[in-house]
Amino acid sequence: MAEMLKELREKSRKRKMLLAQTFGVSGIDELRSVLGTGETSHEKSTSKENAGENEKYGYKNKDYTDELIYKDSSLFLKGTQSSNPHNDYCQHFVDTGQRPQNFIRDVGLADRFEEYPKLRELIKLKDELIQETATPPMYLKCDLMTYDLKTINSKFDVILVEPPLEEYQRTMGATNMQFWSWDQVMNLDVGEVAAQRSFVFLWCGSSEGLDMGRVCLRKWGFRRCEDISWIRTNIKNPGHSKTLDPKAVFQRTKEHCLMGIKGTVRRSTDGDFIHANVDIDLIISEENEYGSLEKPVEIFHIIEHFCLGRRRLHIFGRDSTIRPGWLTIGPELTNSNFNSDLYLSYFTPTSLTTSCTDRIEALRPKSPPAKGKGNSGGRGRNNFPRGRGRSR
Repeated sequence: MAEMLKELREKSRKRKMLLAQTFGVSGIDELRSVLGTGETSHEKSTSKENAGENEKYGYKNKDYTDELIYKDSSLFLKGTQSSNPHNDYCQHFVDTGQRPQNFIRDVGLADRFEEYPKLRELIKLKDELIQETATPPMYLKCDLMTYDLKTINSKFDVILVEPPLEEYQRTMGATNMQFWSWDQVMNLDVGEVAAQRSFVFLWCGSSEGLDMGRVCLRKWGFRRCEDISWIRTNIKNPGHSKTLDPKAVFQRTKEHCLMGIKGTVRRSTDGDFIHANVDIDLIISEENEYGSLEKPVEIFHIIEHFCLGRRRLHIFGRDSTIRPGWLTIGPELTNSNFNSDLYLSYFTPTSLTTSCTDRIEALRPKSPPAKGKGNSGGRGRNNFPRGRGRSR
């Protein structure tokens, strides 16, 4: 027993010395003050009294000073040499309000591909091509409750729908606007302005919208094919949610954007219209100020990188979302410059897409061949030819 206690004390001493080097203090005594584990005067007097009581009644005084007691996550994520045995993101969120996603590095558009030069070149070339082929920004202030989308007199390859849901009023504190129920969103004639092969992106919140959004897509004539998640960080304003959704059992820190497809579009054969696998289905960015309904601008980058169609419509847009290459409509706009004839003149049967360059085609990720459709002429196992040298 004595040998085991001696070994444990030696390990504890080495661990403390290593921690002292990590925090840049000269000794173990200073380490206690840095970690906040030093005894107060009251605790010291209490420990002395307890020691006297133990000696009085013949008990051996156990030395607990070698053990570190973790009262919070102050040592969270100090590296593998930390005295904290776990990187407990959930406990750290409980203690500080810092969400786990705050610690993911290089999530911004500027520095995301610094270690991947080919991907960085691909994104740069696509952005330049999108900018060159973008139409001048157009916008139309209208009441979408009564406005007939068919009067736009155009079909669109991509439609982004950003409805002011009733959910945002109780979870984000949004006010001074008309909020929409899902029945009202469903009555929009989005399918009437969608091209034969097209995509819709629908922001649907984080509660009942995940179900109702799918119902909307089906009514509009789209099939749900993806779910883009916006993971909201709170680095600038850490803390716990003050307005919790009554139906929620967790603190919600994400939002969903459903993606629907209309028509027949295949990754392997429709490279003139879509470039799959360029981006991922995840957006990590800072949460907006309380009361703001702004969505991350990265959703536009994902859409433009993926779909090569130049006819893009943003429903429920605002002045802050007016963007080259897009027609923005909604009641929150302060002005209008939309002209149907002028807008249609930007497109011809040969210029409906941004097209592609040889370099982009060489860099972009390709879909793998379907299973069972490889080289059927091979004579060896796994379709590899037997023997050496070239086949004759």
